[in-house]
Amino acid sequence: MKRLRDDRGAASILLLAVGLVLVGIALAAVTEGAARVARHQAGAAADLGALAGGPHAIEGQTAACAVAGRYVEANHARMTACVVDGLEIVVRTEVRLMLYPGSAEAAARAGPVSAVPDGISAGHVLEDGG
Repeated sequence: MKRLRDDRGAASILLLAVGLVLVGIALAAVTEGAARVARHQAGAAADLGALAGGPHAIEGQTAACAVAGRYVEANHARMTACVVDGLEIVVRTEVRLMLYPGSAEAAARAGPVSAVPDGISAGHVLEDGG
């Protein structure tokens, strides 16, 4: 009987260990999910900022980047860089991660099409099936 008394509480420790492992896995999954959401948010903010600032590129970098910045901030991101080169604008954004130190970054470009892909003439419209 003494042996049975020595094993008391072993199941509680095992259950606690399994519970901690499950909590760790859940925390890792939540952290990964938050990072993915931040990455998508940064990408969407960069895309929208570039598209909004693109038509203003002809007015200069100050005007185009001001418009782009408003759209980036409206999408809960921070604009880290904005460069206008001719009629092209490149917007870089950052979204801070909430669960741990770090950030998700993205960049987007908007401007006129500079080259037509091979096999497509300037007036050609692609239809389904080729």
